[in-house]
Amino acid sequence: MKLTLTFHGAAGTVTGSCFRLSTGNGDVLIDCGLFQGTKTVRELNYRPFPFNPASLRAVLLTHAHIDHAGLVPKLVRQGYRGPVYATPATVDLLEYMLPDSGYIQETDVERLNRRNRQRGRPAVQPIYTEEDARASLKRLKPVGYDRWVDVIAGVRARFWQAGHLLGSASVELEVANHGRDPVRLLFSGDVGPGGKAFHEGAEAPVHPDWLVMETTYGDRNREELGHEQRRALLAAEVRAALEAGGPLLIPVFAVERTQELLYDLDRLFDTGVLPPVEVFLDSPLADAVTGVFRRHLAEIGSAGDDPFVRPNFHRVLSVAESQTLNALRGGAIIMAASGMCDAGRIRHHLKNHLWRPGTTVLLVGYQAPGTLGHTLRQGAPRVRIHGEEVEVRARIRSLDVYSGHADRDGLLDWLEARQGVGRGLFLVHGEPGAREAIRQALLAKGWDPASIRVPDLDETVDLTQPRPQTAGDGAPRLPAAAMGGADWHNRYAEALLELGEALRAAPDDRTRDHLLERVRKAIPQ
Repeated sequence: MKLTLTFHGAAGTVTGSCFRLSTGNGDVLIDCGLFQGTKTVRELNYRPFPFNPASLRAVLLTHAHIDHAGLVPKLVRQGYRGPVYATPATVDLLEYMLPDSGYIQETDVERLNRRNRQRGRPAVQPIYTEEDARASLKRLKPVGYDRWVDVIAGVRARFWQAGHLLGSASVELEVANHGRDPVRLLFSGDVGPGGKAFHEGAEAPVHPDWLVMETTYGDRNREELGHEQRRALLAAEVRAALEAGGPLLIPVFAVERTQELLYDLDRLFDTGVLPPVEVFLDSPLADAVTGVFRRHLAEIGSAGDDPFVRPNFHRVLSVAESQTLNALRGGAIIMAASGMCDAGRIRHHLKNHLWRPGTTVLLVGYQAPGTLGHTLRQGAPRVRIHGEEVEVRARIRSLDVYSGHADRDGLLDWLEARQGVGRGLFLVHGEPGAREAIRQALLAKGWDPASIRVPDLDETVDLTQPRPQTAGDGAPRLPAAAMGGADWHNRYAEALLELGEALRAAPDDRTRDHLLERVRKAIPQ
C-alpha cells in the first residue's frame, strides 16, 4: 500500500497551508494557500509548485482564507483540471476572495514594475490574474458538513465544523486499506476559539490514525471573554482614539473580522455606549463578503435587524472615494484591508496618517513576522511603505479578543476531545516557538515523543508505518532558518531607516561623509 503525506506549506511558518496525500490511486491536495510574511517567504508564491498540478486528482479546502486557498488560481492556471471541494459558505466567499486576490497580484506587480523600470530592473509577472481567479471558480464543488464524498477511488472525505470562520472545516479522510480497516486522517484546518458570533464551536471525529493540527497560538493563552466583555474592550479603545483627536484606523481581514467588528459596533451604538461616529468600510472585498454573511444569517442563527446597515456605516467602493478619506482628521473610524497591513488600501491610509500624533491604529488579529503589521506592533519608530520612509507618531494599539484561533489551552482541549491518536500527530501552521510549546505540553502529559512530528517544509512522511517516519530525501524550497522571523529584506529596510536617522542626528556634513564612507568600505567591491 502506498500512502505518504508531504507538507508543502504551513511547515515552519503559519501561512501557505498545503498538504499532498499520495495514494496508489492518485494524489489529493488538502489546501492550497498563499504564503504571507517576509519577502523571502512570499517569493515561494512565484516559484513553480514542487509537484505537477496536472497530476493531482482532487483538492479539498478547509476554508476561504487566502493562506489556505489563495493559490488555487495558480494551480488551475498550471494545469489542474479536477474538482476543488469546499463547504457551500467557503465556495460563496471564494467567489469574491479569489478574484480580489488576483486583482491585488496585478496591481501590486504593476506598481513594482514601475519602480523596476526606473531602477533598470526586469519586469515581473503576477502570480495569477483576476481572470485566472475567475476561471478557477469553475472548479469549486460545494459539499455540506457531515456528508461523505468520494474524492478518488479508495478515498472519501467529510467536512466538520471548525468554528474558525464562516464555512470553515476540519477535513476527515478515509483511505481504503486492502480489506483491513481504512486509514483515517484528520486535518484540523484552523480551529476556532468558541463563542464566535456567526457559527458554532469546533467539532471533529474521535480516534484518527493520523492528525495534522494547527498551532498558531500554541505558545499563548488569552483571557476568556463573553460578548459584553469583548465589546467593552472595543468601546474603550474607540473612546481613547476619539479623545486622541485623530481618526481610528483598523486594518481588517475582509472575512469574519470585519463582520464581527461591525456587529459589535452596531450594538455599542444602539445601546448608547458609544456615540454614533462615522464608520467607513474601505474595502470592496469586505463589503462583498459582508453580503455573503448577510445571506447566511438565517443558517448561522442570527435574527433581528441587519447589524451591517445603519446611517453611520458607509461603504467605500471606488479608489476615488477612498482617496477622499485622506482629508479626515478626527471623529471617524476607517476599516480597510489587509489585516496584516501587507497590501490593499490600509497601506495608503497608514502612509497618510502614521506620522500624525493624533492618529490611532488598532491591530485586531494575528500579525505574521515580516509584515508591516508585525513591525508596527513591535514598536518600530519608522517604517517603509511603497518605498518611502514614514515616521510612526500614531498610537499603535492591539486588541486580541477577536482572534479566530483557539489559544494554547483551546488547542489542547480540542486535541483531548479526539480521544487519542492511533499513530501520529503532525504540528503545523505555527511559528517554531508555538509548535514547540504544544509539543512540550504533550510530552508533559505523557505522549510518546515518537508519535509527535514537527515537519519541515516539503518533508514527506510514510503513513504506512506505525509512527511518523520520513520517506525520501527531498530538498526543501527554503531551509527552516529562513521560514520564521525577519529576513534580509526586513533587515535592509531597518538598516536604511537607522542610517537615515544617524545621518540626520550627525552634528555636521563632515561627520555624515565619514559615516557614509565607512558604510561604503564595508560593501564588497
